[in-house]
Amino acid sequence: MGLFGNKYKQFSDEELMDFMCAGNKKALDELYGRYAAILLRFFLKMFRNDREKSEDFVHDFFAKIIQNPTLFDSSRSFKTWCFAVANNMCKNEYKKIGVRHSWSNSLDASYGQIDLARNLEQQVHESIFQEAFSFSLANLDDKHKMVFSLRHMDGLTIKEIAEKLEINEGTIKSRLFYATKYLAENLKEYNPVEIH
Repeated sequence: MGLFGNKYKQFSDEELMDFMCAGNKKALDELYGRYAAILLRFFLKMFRNDREKSEDFVHDFFAKIIQNPTLFDSSRSFKTWCFAVANNMCKNEYKKIGVRHSWSNSLDASYGQIDLARNLEQQVHESIFQEAFSFSLANLDDKHKMVFSLRHMDGLTIKEIAEKLEINEGTIKSRLFYATKYLAENLKEYNPVEIH
């Protein structure tokens, strides 16, 4: 990547996608450097360490971006969108696996394979949501993250949080509202329109 890569390191993922939408395909080099290895690890996990298939899926993911970068809304988090798209790619593959098995096996035996595909699909869905949620939560500033965690992870009441942090309940409610709104906004990309 050399000098070209250094030129683009200063830009955010979202800015790089804007460059691509404007016709600058070279911005993909930096995005590839940032996400190829991460996506490969994800696909290896989802496809039981099938390296050939996982590498193909990484290639397909970036091919989709090259072919139609405008599918991404740069006002959103690219990382969250990236994993949501990878999630859909896995879901589509699991559906294909289910269909292939239903044709290759007897009708009765195929039900079990389709159920397995659905089960795997659900696991992928939950796994990606958890990763996207954790990423979004980590991006909250400390005061909002603390209130959200105490309320929804530790199960404390508004009053208990206020006493623990020595802050009035109105402030706690305000911070909780902000954190919830922020997370909901970020996680909209968790269920994007599927791209094929």
